[in-house]
Amino acid sequence: MFKLFRYLKKAYIPIACIVVLLVIQASCELTLPTYTSKIVNVGIQQGGIEDAVPDVIREETMQVLLMQMKAKDQDKVKDAFELYSKKKVSDSEYKDYKKGRLYVRKKLSAKERAQIDKLMATPMLKISMEMAAKSKSSSKSMETMKHVKTADLPDTMKTQAAIAFVKAEYKAIGLDLDQIQTNYMMKTGAFMIALALLAMAVAVTVVMLSARLAARLSRILRDKVFKKVMDFTNSEFDKFSTASLITRSTNDIQQIQLFVNMMFRIVVFAPVMGIGGIYKVLSTNKNMTWTIALGVACIMLVIVILFAFAMPKFKILQKLIDRLNLVSREILTGIPVIRAFSTEKHEEERFDHANMDLMKTNLFVNRAMTFMMPMMMLIMNGLTVLIVYVGADNIDLGRMQVGDLMAFIQYAMQIIMSFLFISMVSIMLPRAQVAAGRVNEVLDMEVMIKDPENPKQFLPEEKGTVEFKHVTFRYPDADEDILTDISFKAPSGKTTAFIGSTGSGKSTLVNLIPRFFDTTEGEILLDGVNIKEVSQSDLRSKLGYVPQKGVLFSGTIDSNIRYGKEDATTEEVKRAARIAQSIDFIEEKKDGYDSEIAQGGSNVSGGQKQRLSIARAIAKDPEIYIFDDSFSALDYKTDVALRHALAEETHGSTTLIVAQRISTILHADQIVVLNDGKIEAIGTHEELLKKSSVYLQIAQSQLSPEDLEKAREVSDHE
Repeated sequence: MFKLFRYLKKAYIPIACIVVLLVIQASCELTLPTYTSKIVNVGIQQGGIEDAVPDVIREETMQVLLMQMKAKDQDKVKDAFELYSKKKVSDSEYKDYKKGRLYVRKKLSAKERAQIDKLMATPMLKISMEMAAKSKSSSKSMETMKHVKTADLPDTMKTQAAIAFVKAEYKAIGLDLDQIQTNYMMKTGAFMIALALLAMAVAVTVVMLSARLAARLSRILRDKVFKKVMDFTNSEFDKFSTASLITRSTNDIQQIQLFVNMMFRIVVFAPVMGIGGIYKVLSTNKNMTWTIALGVACIMLVIVILFAFAMPKFKILQKLIDRLNLVSREILTGIPVIRAFSTEKHEEERFDHANMDLMKTNLFVNRAMTFMMPMMMLIMNGLTVLIVYVGADNIDLGRMQVGDLMAFIQYAMQIIMSFLFISMVSIMLPRAQVAAGRVNEVLDMEVMIKDPENPKQFLPEEKGTVEFKHVTFRYPDADEDILTDISFKAPSGKTTAFIGSTGSGKSTLVNLIPRFFDTTEGEILLDGVNIKEVSQSDLRSKLGYVPQKGVLFSGTIDSNIRYGKEDATTEEVKRAARIAQSIDFIEEKKDGYDSEIAQGGSNVSGGQKQRLSIARAIAKDPEIYIFDDSFSALDYKTDVALRHALAEETHGSTTLIVAQRISTILHADQIVVLNDGKIEAIGTHEELLKKSSVYLQIAQSQLSPEDLEKAREVSDHE
């Protein structure tokens, strides 16, 4: 899977931005529970007073507190405050206090404030206990505290007692306690809103960057796969069905895109949240961490069980999609044949079978995954109940505050969600891994036909000459040779025809010239140079190839004729159509050359499709024409007219014709007769009638004695 990331070499900056932003988002979300705890503990329970370090304290109260401290501690406390007379204190801050001097807290760091808090909390607690002992109306909790040593009290009780002391001091000074609480709540709430907005903005940005990165990777992969497939020879195509290549270019790459889109957010965000949540939990209450460990263990157990059932199904999903695409393509392509043989019912059953297999597998996987979420929610809710139960006991014993319990629950959910996110990677990874493997199979496929490292140039003095020298060819993994020791020369500007029985190797022979396959032995020379020593682009630029089955592309008649030469003029397009005997049916159409051609040329007849394919090759004006049985769909009259036009208009080009009909090749300068992959004879029509039994049999099977004589006369006339 991660092998594909080599195609994102220039994406380091977006990836780094995503990582940084995810760390920021995780930090924001990990900080929010802390502020929730402060809202409850400080804002609600403590009236907005954070600790035992007051903002302002009376001089006489400070003296009492200092008497309860050691000398070195007294100096630290004094250094943290500054003594003001009532004239120096702002009337707006302490306008109601006019009785004496005040100690005002200096600006302290968090560490310094924590130290002063510890130093002042114990004296405040002692004074509160002494006052409670003298008071007859002390509360029940204070009555209990009278008989307890200060060192034995929990920190939360010390804090509460110190806060009560600070509140009493503020009240004595004349400060508005309600306003202090309101100010704290507003300030803390504003921080929480700011953090939430920042986390939201970062999350949106990360989603956008991840989506762009994933889309970029999928675009690169589709481009690489397409270009790779364009370089495939028929040997490579035999290893992948067309339906499979389409699935790999679409569905498989889409699975990779979905995984990459989620991967950065999960791989970075989930571990940061998990580790950060564990750290925060340990800072809040170490004694309750076992509850989270229990929840994580339950989640991992559920994931392992589900994956044991669902994982094998992930691996066959893509193959089932291949199968469905293959069946669909075969049925849609063969609809005329299906209707002709009345096999619609059979094909419907075949499609239903492939469709049902895919549906059942998808249902099984989806049901397994949908079962996971309710189980996760059950575990999370059960964990929440367990934490509340255990936390309530700790609160009762004074070991933690209510806000800390709320923060602990939030951290626990964040840790659980982190493991849930990681499990999502495990859900998506198997299918993405299978898809990536299938895409890599295409990208890593070794192409048999390659360009030479130092391609040669064609020899101008040999222009248009094609020569086979002892060529032998065998299909990959085949047991027998298709062509054996083929040697002949097609002179420049002449017509060479190939004829023979079905399976004699005619089409295979001419397909070796454009290097659709490479020879097993021997060499093919074009313009005096071995075609393996020149670039495929230079080689094919010299050829005008018309396949056995006419192929048209969606567009217009004009765009199809210009396919091999986009800069062809209108006159050249019309000339090509005229030579190919296409001009009549083109001009009969309402839009002429701008008439639409449907996908695959389904809106034109077989003969028209073949003539447009020939016109496409003629418009290119190549040195060498290759007609692979390209006149089979033409009637005799059109065939003769087309050959006459070709001879007159393209007399400077070399023409190679594969034909089944004798009438098509009577005009050829030389005819190569093939039999079982070997050359049986070479010569003109008249010569072959005398010296080739194979050619004579073909001629006698197609033409009567009178037709043979007439054909000779036509040949002589030409």
